[in-house]
Amino acid sequence: MDYTVAALLTDGYKLGHRKMFPDKTTFCYTNFTPRSLKHFDHAEGFDNKVVFFGLQAVIQKLLIDEWNREFFDRDIKDVVRRYTRRINNYLGPNTIGSDHIEALHELQYLPILIKALPEGSRVNVRVPLWTIQNTHSDFFWLVNYLETQLSCENWKMPTSATTAFEFRRVFTKYAKITGAPLDFVQFQGHDFSMRGMSGIADAASSGAAHLLSFVGTDTVPAIDFLEQYYGADSDKEMVGVSVPATEHSVMCMGGMEDEIGTFKRLITEICPSGIVSVVSDTWDFWKVVIEYLPALKNVILTRPGKLVIRPDSGNPADILCGTKPYGGNTPQERGLIQCLYDIFGGTVNEKGYIHLDEHIGAIYGDSINLARAEEICARLANRRFASTNWVAGIGSFTYQRSTRDTLGTAMKATFGVVNGVDRVLFKAPKTDDGAKNSAKGLLRVEKEGNDFVLYENQTREQEREGLLEPVFVDGDLVRFQTLAEIRKHLEESIS
Repeated sequence: MDYTVAALLTDGYKLGHRKMFPDKTTFCYTNFTPRSLKHFDHAEGFDNKVVFFGLQAVIQKLLIDEWNREFFDRDIKDVVRRYTRRINNYLGPNTIGSDHIEALHELQYLPILIKALPEGSRVNVRVPLWTIQNTHSDFFWLVNYLETQLSCENWKMPTSATTAFEFRRVFTKYAKITGAPLDFVQFQGHDFSMRGMSGIADAASSGAAHLLSFVGTDTVPAIDFLEQYYGADSDKEMVGVSVPATEHSVMCMGGMEDEIGTFKRLITEICPSGIVSVVSDTWDFWKVVIEYLPALKNVILTRPGKLVIRPDSGNPADILCGTKPYGGNTPQERGLIQCLYDIFGGTVNEKGYIHLDEHIGAIYGDSINLARAEEICARLANRRFASTNWVAGIGSFTYQRSTRDTLGTAMKATFGVVNGVDRVLFKAPKTDDGAKNSAKGLLRVEKEGNDFVLYENQTREQEREGLLEPVFVDGDLVRFQTLAEIRKHLEESIS
């Protein structure tokens, strides 16, 4: 971002807080915590834990790259000129001053210590994911000054990572119930969200969070994000994958009169082998299912690969599972999965659940949320179909319908020093239901059994213990985790 100095990436009210703190303030200690799950969409059996992810990327992208490029590496005169111009036009002349900005530039690093839990941890709500404090007494103001940009960059990633984990947990649950192969579950949630996100950076970071629990994605920049900030290497590991797939323009260009010809051309000439996904509701979805697919049956069954049928409109559960619980006379009543079995056959596993023939499958990517995904898996199970007969395209309907309030994420100061005297800080508004109550004092987090536990009002010695470990010290990233390590953390959490 080259249109402002890094010191201006903040809420306007932060600009004047330095002077509002008590005279002789020298230290500020703040934490980043998910406080409430009342707005979070979850499945049955949710254990009120948040997947921690994204801080490492934010540190590299923002606190190192952005601050160096747009502050420390720029000429001080240019920094002060642009900073002063913005402040004077925004708040009026001589209200803020620039001495503190010049002093920070002269220091040539951010005098900040950030301590964090391991990324990939599933952390109990109301337990801090990370804390931040100043390491130089002159720059106590910087701790909460950075709140806006750190919160802005970080809240979405644990939110999306927690959402993706819930999908993974649902698919794993039904795979076990229906005797489906567990190794397929990593492909069952496919990220379709990019076009509906609020910018490419948002799509990449949220898409990276999705890839902690799955490997299927159409958000290509998410793969680059993980290679840049989390040591991933798509030459050596499966970071994110997809398959050839059509869109409606492709089908329309082929013409409605010869839609079956388009299908045949796609699976015999364009993609004669491997997996290919074909959107099938451009005109008459059920005509495709009951006329075109039977006509192409021999071609499909002898093709070395899988044809994936993609409905894209209607009620997802009814389209896939049928409108009648145990089948019916019409394709709408039987649903896509039953129709595909009627046409192409399949096998029955040891638990008595049906797997479609390996040459045919289904994906649904329109308005899939967690509740719909679970409903589809449950209804398929009631029809004796294995849960892995379909793939969910998880789009912006899920990943963009979230806010900072989804996990109640906030940064709050809990400790400070004024004129050499310790001050325990907290907020507990009587007009709230308790969700906005903050912790108190210096903090320590420990792991007890499967839970992360917060200890408040700690001594300095106690605060240095526990699982909150330094990750950023005076301008440098001092702990680095890889995608593989984070995925391993999460894999061990799936029950």
